[in-house]
Amino acid sequence: MALEIRQQLKLSQQLVMTPQLQQAIKLLQLSRMELLDVVRAELEENPVLEEGQENVAEEQAELGEIASEIEVSGATGDGGEEIHEVAGDRESFGDIDWHTYLESYSLGGTTADNSEDDDDRPSYENLLTRKASLNDHLLWQLKLSALEGRDRLIAEELIGNLDDDGYLQVTVEEIAIQLESSSERVERVLRTVQEFDPPGVAARSLQECLLRQVEQLGMQGTLVETLLCRHVEDLENRRYPQIARALQVSLDDVLAAAKLISGLDPRPGSQYSQEEIHYIIPDIFVYKISDEYVVMLNDEGLPNLRINSFYRNALSGAVPIDAKAGEYIQEKLRGALWLIKSIHQRQRTIYKVTKSIVKFQRDFFDRGVEYLKPLVLRDVAEDIEMHESTVSRVTTNKYVQTPQGLFELKYFFNSGINTTEGDSVASESVKSKIRDIIAAENPRKPHSDQKIVELLRRQGIDIARRTVTKYREMLNLGSSTQRRRLF
Repeated sequence: MALEIRQQLKLSQQLVMTPQLQQAIKLLQLSRMELLDVVRAELEENPVLEEGQENVAEEQAELGEIASEIEVSGATGDGGEEIHEVAGDRESFGDIDWHTYLESYSLGGTTADNSEDDDDRPSYENLLTRKASLNDHLLWQLKLSALEGRDRLIAEELIGNLDDDGYLQVTVEEIAIQLESSSERVERVLRTVQEFDPPGVAARSLQECLLRQVEQLGMQGTLVETLLCRHVEDLENRRYPQIARALQVSLDDVLAAAKLISGLDPRPGSQYSQEEIHYIIPDIFVYKISDEYVVMLNDEGLPNLRINSFYRNALSGAVPIDAKAGEYIQEKLRGALWLIKSIHQRQRTIYKVTKSIVKFQRDFFDRGVEYLKPLVLRDVAEDIEMHESTVSRVTTNKYVQTPQGLFELKYFFNSGINTTEGDSVASESVKSKIRDIIAAENPRKPHSDQKIVELLRRQGIDIARRTVTKYREMLNLGSSTQRRRLF
């Protein structure tokens, strides 16, 4: 077969993702904080964009009037009288304690309705504080200890190798090799560090951590120490009768010792954790006004983007520019306009999705989680005439503040569980019922998963035992054996 080159026309359709469309899709699934980062980055890179302010012209005009009034008043005074400089009592300046005055000075300024005297306020330096870390707390105790020289250097190395829970992450041999010291000396210094506060710090295992706490309680040689040394695995599995038979003691004594052990701290360093709490800012609010629910977008903190007037005038011909600069401005202008349009489209889509959710889940907003209905993405997509993928992106990492609390938009989409009456109930409602059943059970005789199935069927919910097990594990609730409490 001979090869030849020839031209041929072919008509086809294909979906092309333009950069602008990709940007719009990306903005749609961003969280609020991520959107703020994107907007700030675009403001820095795109000179055509600027952050607008409301009523800027009115504010400038008002300031201009105030300035002119001040100027006229300063030139003529009231009634045209001559204005003389006010002479202060300079001799009394030396009597002022300026150091005390600066300490008591309020940076926030004084107001007419502030009844608190400046002298009663604490100094600004006294308001600045930083939470002490575990490392700082231990180093402070090290300075007060009797360790000196080489031993102090070893102790500092040990403290520097503790994790956030207060456990030692390296071996004694590794410290000894690194500092060119003997393992016996490092072990001796480690025992001293383990006597620091909090009790149980610098341990190498959970067993050692609890034993050090028992020692500091002065309970050496007791049944508590025996349980931690010889029956840790039995304690974890709550095999108290076996422990009593092995040690030939009464079951009540074993339960009392186990109760004391349960009160010890397995993570002694957690109280000095430096982890910051990140608060969730809702993207949208749902308020109940009279008998209707009102959906409001949270635009607080989002910059009000607009096109810079200078570049707008340059494109209109008011400012002379060359062709290359004009092309650059045109490109940046298109990007800026598309970003503004994409953000507005994102906000409108979030509003429409939330409005649809409120319509479907009206019983939840009125009466609580037990009345949450089964809902899938397709239901909302068909209601607002959008694609399911769009609804999925909108509900990702978005939060809504409702009269029932703060929820992620994904929370309202649940699979259905059949009831004995032929209806269906949302899976989140079933989880809530399982949590309530376990919370109300007798801790000495907790319900098995099969018993929970029977209790749910009495409430009209037809559910399998394996489904109950799955939901219980999703709620981080242990099995009946793990939940059993004998004391």
